Amino acid sequence: MKINNNRLLLNWILISVSFLMVSIILWNTYRFFQKFKEEERVKMENFSAAQIELSKTLDLGGNISDLPLKVIQSNTTTPMIIEDSQGNFQSKNITLKGENNQLYLKQLSEAYAKENTPLQVIYQGKVLSTLYYGNSVLLNKLKFYPMALLLIILLFLGLIYFFYESSRTASQNKLWTAMAKETAHQIGTPLSSLIGWTELLKNENIKARYIEEINNDIKRLKTITDRFSKIGSVPQLLPTDIIKATKTATDYLRSRSSALIKFEIELPKTPCRVSLNEELYNWTIENLVKNGIDAMKGKGLLKIVVHSNEQYVFIDISDSGKGLSKAQFKSIFETGYTTKKRGWGLGLSLAKRIVEQYHKGKIKVLSSEIGKGTTIQISLKKL
Repeated sequence: MKINNNRLLLNWILISVSFLMVSIILWNTYRFFQKFKEEERVKMENFSAAQIELSKTLDLGGNISDLPLKVIQSNTTTPMIIEDSQGNFQSKNITLKGENNQLYLKQLSEAYAKENTPLQVIYQGKVLSTLYYGNSVLLNKLKFYPMALLLIILLFLGLIYFFYESSRTASQNKLWTAMAKETAHQIGTPLSSLIGWTELLKNENIKARYIEEINNDIKRLKTITDRFSKIGSVPQLLPTDIIKATKTATDYLRSRSSALIKFEIELPKTPCRVSLNEELYNWTIENLVKNGIDAMKGKGLLKIVVHSNEQYVFIDISDSGKGLSKAQFKSIFETGYTTKKRGWGLGLSLAKRIVEQYHKGKIKVLSSEIGKGTTIQISLKKL
């Protein structure tokens, strides 16, 4: 237990460290994006200042300095639109399409104004031009990077949740396995006493048929004990005649069921061999039959038919109960699903696990009609 707790603590430490690292990367990326955007703003302010300096030089009739021209020419990445005092638009680092470029640039300048605050080129109290600029290609790409990281964090959280649920489910499975084995151990003690008492009863004047029925029930209890003790172990599959195994399972259930339940059993006369763990198969048939009897509320027709084709053998178990809606065809096999006031909802989910996980077969609701009954089919591969 201490080792498991240490391992769980280590897992949570690793998850926490990983989450912290991803969060730091996301935060640093956001900071880098904001800093890059500020630098773009500074570049545009320098561009605006260079234009003012250029206007001063032209106004004074002096020689144009190399510095303003270099600042203006060096910006080759930021898309910008310059609107002069007459409302005419010029562009830089923008690919123009179509003939009506002025209208296109006007619309684009409005979009840029929403992205970044426009800069005004003011000289001697007059607005010479207004500078609109958008985000550079690199900045636009970086804009989606935090979103991608956020998506990664969400996926990471999803993995953490999946890991937690898987760990919790594994722990629950271990607990149920331990409880089942302990139950089998607890049942074993009084069962041994019952066997001893049965031997004593044989010496009394009691009808042999009664002793035989008691022995049958004791054998049944031993079978149930074996089932519980083997939970969590890999079952051994042996070549078995499915016809004989089905008859054995149904004969016992029929002898222990109410006279109000009518059994109809149709079995082929020729043997049909499959890889089978007979104890688990009997358990499956028992669960399906009991489920059918519950659906009929203790009164009705229960029909068991075994048929086959070249590759598979099919076991159809039909009842004349209340039936199922199509929405319930799959949900009835889920763990915990039950329509009864009392019950754990484990019978059909256990049957599904035995058939599909252990025997590599299939179990499904073949047909059902509200008020008329349900047919559940098991299919197993023939040898």
